[in-house]
Amino acid sequence: MQIIQCSYERHAAAILAIFNDAILHSTALYDYQARTMDNMVSWFKNKELGHYPVIGIENESGELMGFASYGSFRAYPANKYTLEHSVYVAAPFRGQGIAQTLMQHLIELAQAQNYHTLIGSIDASNQGSIALHEKLGFVHAGTIRHAGFKFGDWLDLAFYQLLLPTPLYPKELELQQGDK
Repeated sequence: MQIIQCSYERHAAAILAIFNDAILHSTALYDYQARTMDNMVSWFKNKELGHYPVIGIENESGELMGFASYGSFRAYPANKYTLEHSVYVAAPFRGQGIAQTLMQHLIELAQAQNYHTLIGSIDASNQGSIALHEKLGFVHAGTIRHAGFKFGDWLDLAFYQLLLPTPLYPKELELQQGDK
């Protein structure tokens, strides 16, 4: 197994397949409809524009076993040190420690980019993901009851957060003259 930086050209189809499996067969994503390659174009472009990594793990034959990334938590200036992350593992490779390896690497990348808070938005019934996050030091930060409706059920959305020791010198954005 090898951790790699994913690219649109090489990994978009595999990431799309993993996303669509999660959409169609789980509550890991609150989407109803499978995504398309057009969605992947904009997804990769947004990651590139935000300088957000997309990492994966490939097996010996170059097959993508899982991937992880992060992006903006909320689009307000004061949230600039906070990220929302995601990690997905292809069905045949679950239970092999891939998600943990990806998350550990993602945490290191967030620290290297001087972020402070990682947020995991997890369907409250996903005990595997919750256990993984707790093992990595994430703490429960709240649950929004009935945040979604899928497969005929109301879904509760649990938030887990990890505080990082970075940045050493956080700053607010300076106001431009005339701003209030």
